[in-house]
Amino acid sequence: MAADPLTPAVSDRICRHMNDDHAEAVLAYARHYGGLGAAEKASLVAVRSEAMELEVDGAKVTVPFDHCLSDSEDAHRTLVAMLRALPR
Repeated sequence: MAADPLTPAVSDRICRHMNDDHAEAVLAYARHYGGLGAAEKASLVAVRSEAMELEVDGAKVTVPFDHCLSDSEDAHRTLVAMLRALPR
């Protein structure tokens, strides 16, 4: 399966999937990478090549990636790696 370019439509697809199926991961991104340890609610709004955009307790938060994402597969690998890197 070929990776898709990181278009707005692909970003929307990733956001829907993460918000619907991995809400706890999105909240973990906000708490750890967004520096909002007391966050109660977070949703993924956009995935761009340089950062993810979250809405956390009603406020917009930008979480930069450690590299520019090249495509949807890179986005998947990066989001999974970020989650795995979180302290347990």
